[in-house]
Amino acid sequence: MSVNAPLSRASANAELSFLHRFEPGRDPAAAPLLLLHGTGGDENDLIQLGRMIAPDAPLLSPRGKVMEGGMPRFFRRLREGVFDEADVRLRAAELADFVREAREAYGLAAPVAVGFSNGANIAAALLLTRPGVLAGAVLLRAMVPLAEPPKADLAGTPVLLLSGGMDPIVPEENAARLAGQLRNAGARLDHRTLSVGHGLSQADLTLARDWLATVPTSAA
Repeated sequence: MSVNAPLSRASANAELSFLHRFEPGRDPAAAPLLLLHGTGGDENDLIQLGRMIAPDAPLLSPRGKVMEGGMPRFFRRLREGVFDEADVRLRAAELADFVREAREAYGLAAPVAVGFSNGANIAAALLLTRPGVLAGAVLLRAMVPLAEPPKADLAGTPVLLLSGGMDPIVPEENAARLAGQLRNAGARLDHRTLSVGHGLSQADLTLARDWLATVPTSAA
């Protein structure tokens, strides 16, 4: 899904380690969203999506640093569905550092990641390698980022995993394996498989919006 929106005059973008876009929120009690685009997206790509599912929340949207055929991504892959796992770990650590920088720069609580495809995969890697950085996550069409993730303590961390039953990119078995990794780490996981492909649907937006309304703001 590519959703582009013009830059808002309210945006205030500090010089941080990722090129990014920040949109202040209207509700100080709303959990900030960390928006993570898919392959070929950028920092503007999910802004409209963020506003649709959390109208009053602060939005933090970085651009992936890895280029593949001129398209930004959050980590390298060897081929479709096969990831460079050393790079996944490196890039997840970089993203965790950026979240820390952005929280300090913008005065944010711990964010809830909302990632699509490659962005969902790096969000899953961030959960499994740097627990505590995120207050939760909405993973849209995510697959296993690490075959053998480190032992993580995600006790009570809320995660919504929305998979496509007709997704040609993410096999159902792979999504189920990711769900197992998250549950084994203690995440409070809600995994739904929708009758859709890899692209996003109105059902994704409705489920994400309703789920986000239940996630409390965390200052952790």
